[in-house]
Amino acid sequence: MSRPVLVIGNRNYSSWSLRPWVFMRHHGIDFEERRVSLYTEAGKAEIRALSPTGLVPVLIDGGLKVWDSLAILEYVAERHPQARGWPEDVPARAVARSVSAEMHAGFRKLRARLPMNVRRSAPTRTWPAEVQDEIDRVIAIWQDCRARFGQGGPFLFGRFTIADAMYAPVVWRFATYSVPLPATAEAYVGAMHALPAMQAWREAAIAEGEPVPEYDEV
Repeated sequence: MSRPVLVIGNRNYSSWSLRPWVFMRHHGIDFEERRVSLYTEAGKAEIRALSPTGLVPVLIDGGLKVWDSLAILEYVAERHPQARGWPEDVPARAVARSVSAEMHAGFRKLRARLPMNVRRSAPTRTWPAEVQDEIDRVIAIWQDCRARFGQGGPFLFGRFTIADAMYAPVVWRFATYSVPLPATAEAYVGAMHALPAMQAWREAAIAEGEPVPEYDEV
C-alpha cells in the first residue's frame, strides 16, 4: 500500500500546512511530504493541479483527496485511532471541537496582522484594539482548557490532540511577534516549542529560504 501524500506550502508562512503535518509527525504517522512553493507561478500551477481548491494543505491517499486542514486531521485521526485525535471524555471532546472550529473559522484580524513567520523575531508592540481582542481570546481559550482539562500533560487537553495542532501556528505567531503572555499560556507555548515535530518544522523553515518581503516586513 502506498503512503499518503501530504502536500504543503512554504513552511515559514503556511500556517494551514503546519497543522496536519505536526499532528502526523508527532504521532509517528507515515506519510510522504510534497512541498510546493506558494509564491511562484510554477508552484501555483502545481497546487492547482493537486488540490481541488488550489490551496494547501491537501492529503492524497490513493484516489482520495482531502483538502482542508481540519478535515485532514479528522481523517487521519479516524485512520489512526492510536493517535487519539480528540479527548475521550465527552465534555472535553466537545470543548476541543469547539475551540478547534473557532480557530478554523475565526481570528481573521490576528491572522492578517500577525502572519506566521517562523524565521522572524520582532519586538513587542501595541496592537490595534480589534487585534488585541483576538489575542486575548486565544489566551483565554488556552488558560480555560489547561485549567479544566489539562491535568494529564502540558497541552490543552493534557496530551497532544487535534486542538493543539490547530493552535500550533498561533504558537509561532506569538513567539515571532513577542506577544506578552501570562504564566499558563507561556508554559503552554514552551511545551509546544519543545515538541520534536515543531523543532523539525522550524529547522526546515530556516533552511528553505524563499523570503516573501510583504510578510517579512509586517
